[in-house]
Amino acid sequence: MKTWPKITGFTAALAVAFGAAYGVGSLAGSGDAGTRAGKNAAREVETTEGGDAGEAVEVPEGLQVSADGYSIDLKTPRIERGRTTEIRFAILDAKGRPVTDYEVEQEKELHLILASRDLTVFRHLHPTRSGDGTWSMPVSLPTAGDYRLFADFAPAVEGGESLTLGTDLAVAGRYEPQPLPKQVSTSKVDGYTVTLRGDLDAGSARELTFEVSKNGRPVTDLQPYLGAYGHLVALRAGDLAYLHVHPNSEAGDARMEPGPTVSFTATAPSAHGYRLFLDFKHEGKVRTADFTVQAGVGGDTAAESEHAEDSGSQEHGHG
Repeated sequence: MKTWPKITGFTAALAVAFGAAYGVGSLAGSGDAGTRAGKNAAREVETTEGGDAGEAVEVPEGLQVSADGYSIDLKTPRIERGRTTEIRFAILDAKGRPVTDYEVEQEKELHLILASRDLTVFRHLHPTRSGDGTWSMPVSLPTAGDYRLFADFAPAVEGGESLTLGTDLAVAGRYEPQPLPKQVSTSKVDGYTVTLRGDLDAGSARELTFEVSKNGRPVTDLQPYLGAYGHLVALRAGDLAYLHVHPNSEAGDARMEPGPTVSFTATAPSAHGYRLFLDFKHEGKVRTADFTVQAGVGGDTAAESEHAEDSGSQEHGHG
């Protein structure tokens, strides 16, 4: 969801810029706000700047480290590229106490998403929680740079709503951000071809349909994953605003066949570039197909004739 020129050389300068960017990103992350498509269209935040005092504004989820009385406390804000490191964090309530009671959503108490700022590395993970409320997960990331860590959860309290908090993670090493991948209608991963039909529109709900095939034949025996036959995450280029989109039907629904198509409804918060990451399970393994779409620019993604290369050139994974 953003386009960056490739940066090479000037290692010392990059190190300084990287440190500065991380500091700025941390500050920005603590002052923004968040939303979930499919549940909360947007989260309202009161502001006294650029408008009347107390005026409510809508801000996408994943941009803030605190919301609705909850905060994410990342205990490992920096790791090294290519080295397996245990990431640890906690969700704190308004009194600074770790949350230990969660609702189960899509078969999990908490979903952890990691994405590089250039949106070429994506991880959908499911950490474990200790008795004191600390979440942990061993992680190895292939490229250095700035990452965004998203915690998607719902506290088990009366009247509590699900929300997504985000914070910055720095991965040490040589930093070479990549440009935003081109918009195409197909994505190839591990011998599978996934075709996207539909597009995003700023402020309006649009249907996105994905068709899965292997060796030229439709896959009609997709396996349930997190309660459905597909799981979709959308991130906006530039600030990595988070849209967690739910499928239009669940696995086991008599109206829903296990492939080859899976459909979702999504609303883009603005006209911009977005990265879509579709998780699907087949033959016992979860794979991720990725796409770039432009919202609000008058183009149907399916109309693109260029086909994507195998997504193995990028890093997507699960845990």
